[in-house]
This record gives sequence, structure tokens and C-alpha cells, in this order.
Amino acid sequence: MSNTTIKIPTYRKKLALKLSTEYTQSHFAWVLTFVLTIIFFLNSINFSSGKIKPFVFIAFTAYLLITIVQLIITMKIKHDLDKWGYIKKSTRKLGYIQLLSIVTGNIITVSSAFFLIKEKKSSEYTFAIYMFLTQLFVILISSFNLFKEYVADSFLLGMSILLGTTVFYLVTLILLQRLEKVATLPNWVKSLSIILIITGITGNLFAVLLGVHLLLKLQSEKRPSSLKWNTIWKKITANLSAMLGLFFIILLLSLSICSYLTFESGMAIENNYSAILQSPSLQYPLGTDDFGRDLFSRIIFGARISLTVGLLSTLIPLAVGGFLGALAGYYGQRTDNTIMRLLDILYAIPGILLAIVIIAAFGSNTLTLILALSVGSIPTYARTMRANVLMISNLEYIESAKALGSNNFDIIFNHIVPNSIAPMIVKSTLTIGSAVIATSSLSYLGLGVEPQIPEWGNILKIGSAYLESHSYLAIYPGLCIMALVLSFNFLGDGLRDALDPKLD
Repeated sequence: MSNTTIKIPTYRKKLALKLSTEYTQSHFAWVLTFVLTIIFFLNSINFSSGKIKPFVFIAFTAYLLITIVQLIITMKIKHDLDKWGYIKKSTRKLGYIQLLSIVTGNIITVSSAFFLIKEKKSSEYTFAIYMFLTQLFVILISSFNLFKEYVADSFLLGMSILLGTTVFYLVTLILLQRLEKVATLPNWVKSLSIILIITGITGNLFAVLLGVHLLLKLQSEKRPSSLKWNTIWKKITANLSAMLGLFFIILLLSLSICSYLTFESGMAIENNYSAILQSPSLQYPLGTDDFGRDLFSRIIFGARISLTVGLLSTLIPLAVGGFLGALAGYYGQRTDNTIMRLLDILYAIPGILLAIVIIAAFGSNTLTLILALSVGSIPTYARTMRANVLMISNLEYIESAKALGSNNFDIIFNHIVPNSIAPMIVKSTLTIGSAVIATSSLSYLGLGVEPQIPEWGNILKIGSAYLESHSYLAIYPGLCIMALVLSFNFLGDGLRDALDPKLD
């Protein structure tokens, strides 16, 4: 007998590759891992002296091996899709090999592995995976404190809570996999969802998202409208770049909260003249600055400031600008002209210049910085909301609400604003990155938070004076700023694709 092969038309091959999330994610993973491999290689050799940095070279070797394995898996996936139109089980089993890359902290290949192993991936499965990985990475990062001279008094308590929560998340993941075969969810899932939401106090918002998603799924039969949110979650979880961005944001948030228990603040703010400008080591993973302060601890504590200022300086103009834009768009005429012309005056002033003026007038501190960044962003949010309200206020269901005697505020805040909020959410997610950059820029110029506070802009300012001799002092905070901004941009792009009705 001669072996027969299935001939698939070329257009179907291209379509299979385009629709395969496994191939897209695997290709993205190997390209990004290859870039990281090159970065590790360039940093593993001191080209002026010819010496090799052992720890960095080991990291380069590990990432090179991961890149080769990831490339082989990507080619195998492409081969299966070209020949069979689907990914064979033998190829999916290679994902278990990918999982070994978790020891190097490569979340990109680990995420790709989880997506490759499971053929049918539900939103709750994806949330559970990232929830578990976030908690695991928080434990791994916090455990570096064991190599220090001393740890925080609450370190054991904090690590015990983290370990217990991680075990609970792992059990939840296993239970959810078994529940996928059940037609209807049992009643105890509601209790599980509430516990997951409560554990979000550690900053692991994936647990909150999973809990809310399960509650919505339980209500989907009673409330068909919740099916829309299930569709939105499904689109977001299928977007690898959006989920990786969300992972990094939530990881920083969780570290910022858990660091109150697991990190010693003295390492970040107290001078230690016996450890000035130490190179990266196990005791000081990212080295020390010119006052002997641990750069690793300072970056972790600095994440609090960057996230707090970034989020608050976006939420305040979102609320104020959204309210003013809704009033201007709904009432029109004099109200519209008065509100928008006043905002045009504010919009004419460059945002960074307005922030500098406010900080110069009221002093350099965190509260003033939030206020300075918030005021300049109000007009853009007001314009966005006004445009949405003008479009929606002419629809039939608004006319019906008016005919039924609903008052204006009820129509605005119960009918118009909820249907206009999606573009505002996308815009706010995309502009948080700009707020983070502005925060770091002003701090770098000495106009942000107080100089003694470990904020990424302050850390970068100190490191810039040692670019030639101790470049890591500027590289690490710079990479953190870049990664956080990219994460918000990736998440914003994912939300835009998920909330855009034209893509349905």
C-alpha cells in the first residue's frame, strides 16, 4: 500500500496559519526569546577586556537553548497546519518541554506552552493559568530576599500567605479543568468565585477577573446580556500580547502590595556605605547605588509610585472629563459652548508645561504630581465622551426614554454613559503609559516626587551619572519604565480590538 497524504489548498493553509493562535503565539515567543538571547550575549562579554561574566553567560546559554527548542516547535506547528490543517497531539505534547523554561523566568514561552498543550482554551482556563503564574513569580522574586543580610520581620508571614494562596490557585486550576466537561456549573462555584475575589487583596487581579468571570458565567442563563462580556473576555484572553501586558502590570501591582510583608524598606531608603556601587550578585540581584542602597528593592518599591501616579492621574481626568463631556454632548448649545470653550483654553497649554507650572506653584510631592498630570488630560477625555454622547443621544432608545418621562440625568448616566464607556476605557488604558513616562520624566528633572523616595525616575536620574562605569544603575529602571509603558499599550490595543463592534 502506498502512503496517501491529504492535499490542502494553499489558501486554506494560509487561513489555518492565520487563525491558529498556537502558531501566532509560538512564533511571537521564539522571536522575542531570540532578541533576549542576543541581549544576554552582548552583556555576557566585556569586549574591552575580553572577560566573560559567568552568570550572564549561563543566562545566555539557557535562553539560546530555549530559542532553539521554541523555533523547532514553531516549525513543527507550521508543518502540521500545512499538511493536516490541525496541530497533532504529538506536537502539543512538546509544550511540556516548553514549560521547563519557567526556571529562567521566560513567561513568554511558558504562556505559549500552556496554549499549545490544551486544544480548547476557555477564558477561565487562561485566567487561571496567569493567576497561578503571577503568584508563582511573586514568590520567586520575593525569595531573593533570603540571600540578603536580613529580611523583613513579616517575611515568613508574607511568604506563608503567598505559598498558601499559590496552592489554592493550583487546586482551582485543576478543578476548572475538570469542570469543562460539565454542562452546567455546580452551586459551589459561586463560593469559589467569592473566595477568588477576596484573595485579590494580594494584588493578583487575575483572581478577581476569574471570580467575576465565573459569576457572570453562572448568571449567563438568567441574564443573556452577560454573554456579551464572556465574548469580550474570550477575545482578550486569545490575544497573547494583551495578556502578557496585563500579566506584567498585575505582577508589578501584586509585588507592590506583597512587598509590604516580604521586602525590608531599609534596603531601599537607608544608606549603607559599606556596600557602595556593588555589582549584581545574589545578595544584590541588581547591584547597589552610590549610597549603598539595594537597586532591586528600590525598583520594587518604585513600582508603587509609578502605578499609583499613573492610575490616579488617569482615573481623575477620566471621571471629570467624562462628566463634563457627557453634559456638553447631551445638552448642547450654550452648555456645550461654555464647557468646551473653557476646556479649549486649558487644552491650548502644553500638558508638560502646565504640570511644571503647577508643581512650581504648590511644591514637589506625589499629590501635586498627580494633580498636575490630571488637569492637563481633562480636555482630551471630555472631547472623547462628548463625541460618543452626540452619536448615542440621537438613537431610538434614547428618544423612547425621553417619551417615557425619564429625567435628563437618568438618561445620561443610566443609558448614554454606559454605552459610551468602552472607548473611554480603551483611551484611558493607552494613556496610562504616557502618565508613567511623564511621572518618570518629571522626577528625573527633579520636579516629581521627593528625591529621597525610590521612584523609577529618581533611580534613573542617579544611574545616569554612572553610565560609563556602572551602567546597570540606569539600564534596569529604564527597562522597567519601557516594559510598563509597552504593557499598557499592548493591553489597550487588546481592549480596543475586543470592544470594537466592527470586528464582531
